[in-house]
Parts: sequence; C-alpha cells; structure tokens
Amino acid sequence: MFDLDEDERAIRDTAREFADEFLAPNALDWDERKHFPIDVLRKAGPLGLGGIYVGEEHGGSGLRRLDAVRIFEQLATGCPAIAAYISIHNMATWMVDRYGDDEQRKRWLPGLTSMQLLASYALTEPGVGSDAAALSTKAVRDGDDYIFNGAKQFISGAGSTDVYVVMARTGAPGAGGISAFIVPADTPGLSFGANEKKMGWNAQPTRQVIFENARVPAANLLGNEGDGFRIAMNGLNGGRINIAACSVGGAQAALDKTVPYLAERQAFGKPLLKNQALQFDLADMRTDLEAARTLLWRAAAALDADAPDKVELCAMAKRFATDAGFEVANKALQLHGGYGYLAEYGVEKIVRDLRVHQILEGTNEIMRVVVARAVVGAA
Repeated sequence: MFDLDEDERAIRDTAREFADEFLAPNALDWDERKHFPIDVLRKAGPLGLGGIYVGEEHGGSGLRRLDAVRIFEQLATGCPAIAAYISIHNMATWMVDRYGDDEQRKRWLPGLTSMQLLASYALTEPGVGSDAAALSTKAVRDGDDYIFNGAKQFISGAGSTDVYVVMARTGAPGAGGISAFIVPADTPGLSFGANEKKMGWNAQPTRQVIFENARVPAANLLGNEGDGFRIAMNGLNGGRINIAACSVGGAQAALDKTVPYLAERQAFGKPLLKNQALQFDLADMRTDLEAARTLLWRAAAALDADAPDKVELCAMAKRFATDAGFEVANKALQLHGGYGYLAEYGVEKIVRDLRVHQILEGTNEIMRVVVARAVVGAA
C-alpha cells in the first residue's frame, strides 16, 4: 500500500501535473471571481478524471478507491474547491455505473466519464441535513413519469451542471421510502436558487435545486423504488474519503508554502525557520498529515476490498483527515503571521476551502456517531 509501483506513481503524477498546470495558477482568481472553470474541467475528462472508479467497459478508468484518494490529494494541492467538485462528479457518475441499467449506462456514462456532461449529487434539503432519511422532496408516479416537488439545498455545481442524481421520496416515511433518479438539468419544472455567498469553495457554485411539478421519466429511476437511501449512503462512503483526501492535499500545499516562507522571513536576527518552537510546529503538522494519509489509504483499501468495517473506516478517515487538514492549514496561516491573512499568499483561501470539509459529506459529529455505533455494536 505504501510503496507505489510504476503505474501508481504515473497515476499520482498525472493528477499533480494537471493541478500544477491548470488549477494552481488560477485558483486565487477563480476564488475571487467566483468562477466555475467548466473549460478546465473538460480538460480533466480525457485524463480519465471523470470516471476514476467507473468500469473501463463504460468509459471509465477502472481504478481503485486507493488510486482515487491519491488522485484527489494531488488535485487539491492546486485548488481544493475544484478537486472537491471533481470528487462529487465522480461520486454521482459511479452511482450511475453501479446502480444503473444497461440503457442508463449507455445514455449517460460516455458524457459523464469524458466530463462533457457534469454531474451533481442532490440529497440534502433545506429542513433536513444530517437526518437524510427524513427528506421530503416527493416523486409521485404518473404513468411513464414521476412528478417531482420539493427542494434540495447546498448542491455543489447546481445551475452549471448537466445531470443531477436526486434522492426523492416515493413511498412511506423513513429510509425505505426513498428512491434515486437521474434528472437532466433541462427538465421542465426544474429551477435553481441564487448562488450562495460562502466562506470558501467560491470556485464552484452552490445553489438550491427546486422542483415544481417537474416531470422525470420513470426510465431514469436508479435501481428499484426504495433503493435510494442505500444508494446514497454507498455513494457517500467514497465521497467521504475523497473529501478527506482533498483536505490532506490542501493542507499539504499550505505546509509546502510555509517552510520556504519561514526560511526567508527574518526576525530577531535570524530566519524564523531556525526557531526550534516553530520547527516543532512543522514537525507536528507533518506528523498529523502523515497519520491522516495513512488512515485514509487504509479506509480506501477497505472500501476496495468490501471489508466488513469499510463504513466505519471511511467515517474515521473522513473525520480525522478533515479535522487534521483544517488544523494544519490554519497553523500554516498562523506561521505566516500577517501575510497569511493576505489573499496573495494563498494560505487563507486553503483555510476557507478546507473548513467546509468538516461539515459536508456527513458532518464530523455524524462521523463520530457512525464509528460509535460500530464500537457499541461490537460490545
């Protein structure tokens, strides 16, 4: 797991080269202008970044989750916000590949894996956050269609993406009454709220997705009625470790900016890097990132192996890595002093981007609930 072979290094290096060429030079500008770089995302498709763990027979790269977390770590060194969107796109695309029928795969996957079509994941609602099983958006069968009414909240890419994997209620209250659907952006009755003003993640839009008697073909149902909650949760296992990887990558970039800054910055007659207290800070930052990366790779390997403890390991990795990533980035800002607070140094953007990783894909409090249930259940 820890000694990469030639192919694994090539995969990692390709992601890093993409980040260095296309993401890092533009990240501050995209953040300032709140620009979603669709043209750059289109360039990611031919590199296989649109369907990382989608089967090769369906146009994907056919890679492992372990490969994926290494990829997302490298992408996030350039821009955590765009790396995170690519993660969300991959989660939705995998759901179509894993749970779609042959016709759905044939229709949607070529565009999604090439990133000519961009995808969003729509689970959260205005009144329903962590308690996803209580969602209220309804999809009522009407002949060969379902009629959708309701709203989704905090949807990444909304208004700019082409395909939405939407969880809606088709049956009784609770998880068993939820189904999953593929919903095209041009569906009549589908509209979007304003682009939210956010602390970070400004390079990708976040909007409500609103359904007002929106008519969706029954052929767009993923799996069977009632499968939606299970599909959503299985998608989130991968989404959680991908977001964790984005936290590690963003924090690594912040650390990489900090060491040369401390070497150049003079105080009290010597470079700050000569200060042992600051060296200890760097040692702790490096250790925390390595611990996060190790747990992350462990969780990814468990997901690849369909291990019995995969869910709790993904929750552990998400909680630990997103907490550690934010703390390392925040410490990097502190070590930059007043300059860390300036946009041009790039550290404050990383801090803002990584903060939301502790909330989305299941809050870190919910990750503790998941792990605690496993611990208590084993007692």
